[in-house]
Amino acid sequence: MRSWLHARHHPEFRVGALDAMGAASGLAAWGLMTGVAMVNSGLSTFEALLMGVVVFAGSSQLAAIPLIAAGAPMWVILATGFCVNLRFVVFSAHLRPYLMHLPLGQRLLSGYLTTDMSYVMFVRRCPKPASTESGCQAQHAYLVGNCAVTWVAWVGCSIAGVLLASQIPMAWGLGFAGILALLGVTLSLATNGLRWVGAGVAGMAAVASYALPYKLNILLAIAAAVAACLVLESVRQSGESLP
Repeated sequence: MRSWLHARHHPEFRVGALDAMGAASGLAAWGLMTGVAMVNSGLSTFEALLMGVVVFAGSSQLAAIPLIAAGAPMWVILATGFCVNLRFVVFSAHLRPYLMHLPLGQRLLSGYLTTDMSYVMFVRRCPKPASTESGCQAQHAYLVGNCAVTWVAWVGCSIAGVLLASQIPMAWGLGFAGILALLGVTLSLATNGLRWVGAGVAGMAAVASYALPYKLNILLAIAAAVAACLVLESVRQSGESLP
């Protein structure tokens, strides 16, 4: 924790925080909507607050809430959350060279607090891991500043949504605000043709299988997108290997 506290004094901390401000409004709307949705799904105030603070993963929360409300089996809820967050396995593997100078606890904390937007902004700011100690400190300070803003925006508004759930009508369009926030994340991650194909396949598969119970269309969409991208990547590599 000491490294995170010291990072806030580095100039790059402010840069990372300012970069995150641009996405903070979308995260705030998404967090507010998620807080309201947790209470309206039947969770108690304590359960909703606990989930809002501990489960720092908006997409998993949104996927789990209707399953909890429908009384889905625990394995379905856990499997859905696992699949929805599989992208963080890729993110963490990419960030490993940047964070290996930190103790294990610091690396785990960094992984827990890194969101989609934090990851995207960080790799744009730091295309390659630093080779000096001062460079590593600067990169880590940027990540800390970015993650701090996203955490405050998400958790703060999620708690506000839980506490104000009875006062905020869903007719305000908070669900649409959440969709816009998710679209912003998706579009920022679709940086090449293969990712656009994956997003398109996932969207079509999710719509085509919408009638499946327990939101299993989400799992099917993820599987279809992964399979399509693996096939296309294999074809591309085969073509490059031909004389």
